[in-house]
Amino acid sequence: MAKQQEPRLYIKDRLAWGGAVELDAGQAHHLTTVLRLGCGVEVAGFNAVDGEWLCRIADVDKRRVRLMVECQLRSPEPEPDLWLLFAPIKRTRLVWLVEKATELGASALFPVWTARTRSERVNIERLRAHAVGAVEQSERLSVPELHPPEALDRVVASWPVKRRLIVCDESGAGEPISEAVRRLEAAPAALLVGPEGGLDQTELDALGKLSFVTRIGLGPRVLRAETAALAALAVFQAIAGDWRRTRTR
Repeated sequence: MAKQQEPRLYIKDRLAWGGAVELDAGQAHHLTTVLRLGCGVEVAGFNAVDGEWLCRIADVDKRRVRLMVECQLRSPEPEPDLWLLFAPIKRTRLVWLVEKATELGASALFPVWTARTRSERVNIERLRAHAVGAVEQSERLSVPELHPPEALDRVVASWPVKRRLIVCDESGAGEPISEAVRRLEAAPAALLVGPEGGLDQTELDALGKLSFVTRIGLGPRVLRAETAALAALAVFQAIAGDWRRTRTR
């Protein structure tokens, strides 16, 4: 029978042979109360800087869990530099969007207010917690950077011009995403998906005048905002991103 894989935990602290790591309260609760693990059990700790390490639970009490770091399982590895900009949507669907965008490899997530955005307040800390959970489940090493919400025009005003901004255009004026992505050089990129109903024409016209913007379409059907975001990420990753690599573990 194959050995069951160790639980994975994102560890902010440095991981190195012989080191000790004390977990935060939420992680300690998950290991001891939810998973019912005790001293001597192996877990995997990871982060983008140090890679993934085999750790062992060395000390447990009601409020704390301490791990001892034993050996490296995976070295740090390069990941896509792919941002996702999205208009906030209803809370449950927004959580789902953040989780799946994390699994698909987005390196940074930017909620942006647009003319047609209709949403509640965005709880960044809650979304970050869900992103960490998605990282642990998907065997990714890094947690995407989650930015506070900001108006789209302000984000674009300070845009790094060497990063291509791929705008999902529901008006039909954009070229097919597969054709646009194939032409991209190996350079940083970002995807922008509007709210339900899409970006308005004034926003599209303003974006279309910018040298770093490419307007694209996502096929003949009308997609919900979260579906469009994930479809765009998947197509990009398949053609120009890390879906061209195979899973090594």
